[in-house]
Amino acid sequence: MSLSTTALFCCLDDFAQTYEEWERHKLVPSARKRRRPGKLSLGESLFIMVLFHLSPFKDFKHFWIYGVEQKYRDCFGDLASYGRFVSLMPRLMMPLCVLLQCFSGEQTGIYFVHSTKLSVCHNARNNRNKVFKGLAQRARSTMGGFFGFKLHMVINNKGEVMAIKVTAGNVDDRSPLKAMLKDITGKVFGDKGYICKPLFQEIWHKGIQLITGIRKNMKNYLMSVIDKVLLRKRFIIETVFDKLKTSMGLEHSRHRAPANAFVHILSCVAAYMLGKTKVKMGPVTVPEPIRQIEGQV
Repeated sequence: MSLSTTALFCCLDDFAQTYEEWERHKLVPSARKRRRPGKLSLGESLFIMVLFHLSPFKDFKHFWIYGVEQKYRDCFGDLASYGRFVSLMPRLMMPLCVLLQCFSGEQTGIYFVHSTKLSVCHNARNNRNKVFKGLAQRARSTMGGFFGFKLHMVINNKGEVMAIKVTAGNVDDRSPLKAMLKDITGKVFGDKGYICKPLFQEIWHKGIQLITGIRKNMKNYLMSVIDKVLLRKRFIIETVFDKLKTSMGLEHSRHRAPANAFVHILSCVAAYMLGKTKVKMGPVTVPEPIRQIEGQV
């Protein structure tokens, strides 16, 4: 393994050991206790899922055959079969949720919020989809209609993920916003879909300023030049979504179980958080004449 891959495995293995210790003492004990250890440890399972999204493979089965069983075979002692690993994937949902919380980004005071669609099948096969029946919903976005879910995300100006939420496709973008902003303070920049006066007033008392554009039928309000410049920097979160979809395989329609689909989404975001490359915002400069005018006002 390369040095970066070795560091990734060590990081996930240390987290897995801490999580298992926390699970034994903090979570409610189950009546069914496994006495025999599995072939793959929790750290190795997390490593496989995260490494898949960082690899050039687009299909998990091809990654397992040509990546895990051939290229990285020496990294594992006793390797389980592909079918057995797929059946064990739902067990990774809770550890991945804790992993995303532990490796959340730095609080910088400047954040961007947005959502993206996650289609689970083609629109022509909406009525025939049985895997996500009762979970996925029909909805419309700026890119057209779709059947699936929405991924809501908050990132800071360094491109680090602060919080995510996965909802049905027909859920309003403003609904999960309060839950995602509960642990941060500062300025949050979003598009016009987040305009809501009661929501703005509620989070304002918590130290959060929601800044959006204005619609044509709204009255104009005074906004500082620096806020106008930062509002135009919302493209960085759209770039993050593009990276997750094109390079890491966030969206595809080959899932055969809802739990495995959510594990796929969480592991994809975790791979972005643990990866080397982040989409960062460049320096923001305000011309000196405009700065002097603002100082006089």
